[in-house]
Amino acid sequence: MALLLDGIRILSLAEQYPGPYATLLLADLGADVILIERPGVGDPARQFSAFHAALNRNKRSVALDLKTDAGRRDLLDLVEDADVLIEGFRPGTLERLGFGYGTLSARNPRLIYASISGFGQSGPYRDRPAHDLSYQATAGLLHRSAETGRLDQPTDIAIGDLSSGMFAAIGVLAALHERSRTNKGRYIDVSMTDGLVSWMSVMAGPLVNGAALADIDAEPAYGLFHAGDGKPLSLSIAHEDWFWRPLCDLLGMQDCAGLDRAARTARRSELRERIAGALARDTREAWGTKFDAAGIPWGPVNSIEEVTADPHFKARGMFADIAGEGGTLRYVAQPLVFDGKRPGARRGVPAVGRHTEEILTPYRARRARE
Repeated sequence: MALLLDGIRILSLAEQYPGPYATLLLADLGADVILIERPGVGDPARQFSAFHAALNRNKRSVALDLKTDAGRRDLLDLVEDADVLIEGFRPGTLERLGFGYGTLSARNPRLIYASISGFGQSGPYRDRPAHDLSYQATAGLLHRSAETGRLDQPTDIAIGDLSSGMFAAIGVLAALHERSRTNKGRYIDVSMTDGLVSWMSVMAGPLVNGAALADIDAEPAYGLFHAGDGKPLSLSIAHEDWFWRPLCDLLGMQDCAGLDRAARTARRSELRERIAGALARDTREAWGTKFDAAGIPWGPVNSIEEVTADPHFKARGMFADIAGEGGTLRYVAQPLVFDGKRPGARRGVPAVGRHTEEILTPYRARRARE
């Protein structure tokens, strides 16, 4: 299929997780993503080879030492022909190295420059070091744990990293669209915590306006349960009477079928116990068949292994093989589907500096002639 971002060149100085995820999305869509890596070691995430490989297909690698005059000249040459630069250093780092937006946009006014950081380029937390757990905590995602006193380790998913990567990709695409009209680039300040606060809109928005929160999980049939075979499953009836009534019929709780949302939430603990007791009478697979037939919202609580073997994701083509320098690897596919097709992986993960000569030779030859 035609590549939607064919002809767009992106320089990535963003390491570890947020920037690589943003450029993964853009590379899958056809952008020529060039990783600017430290000679020899590259992205620190390379020490976790499977983690790094999951984020860096479809990209090329150039090794540059930006502390040397030669490395700086090479990067400036690349900037002249680039459409986008994405970086993930602490605020002010590239400015100190001479690669701030003002300097690079003077060299290439069409350059779109995106900076991803934990707390953004301004504000009192600008220079605070942190990782994903602290971003989630600061943005309020862990408020329920704090309120209940259950300070357990949250999900393994690095939500701040991933959400900022998605916001960076959205910002780049919006700026590219604007540039098609104005012929001018933009500077994009992507804050991980700002993105997480945005994801809290349906909680923070009502609060700042003095309104009550929509407490979806107060519903007794919104949560996790165990079937009779011990396998976990989810029920996700958020507020809908039309789902609650057939659930009651299936579970032998016909006396509760007429309860509205207010009555259900008032009796939440009692009703959850009855639901749990009813589900213990059969296996997860059997309940799934019944729920699907009755049109009740549910899902298995899958392990990662179960996800990779799930027939739905297999049918959707969510896992694909691609040959790379280290052999054939299986990847999680690009989630977007265009005209019934997914943009596919075209190349594997590059070794550090694998494309240095290929990419830089024309620039160096041009400099030699000048």
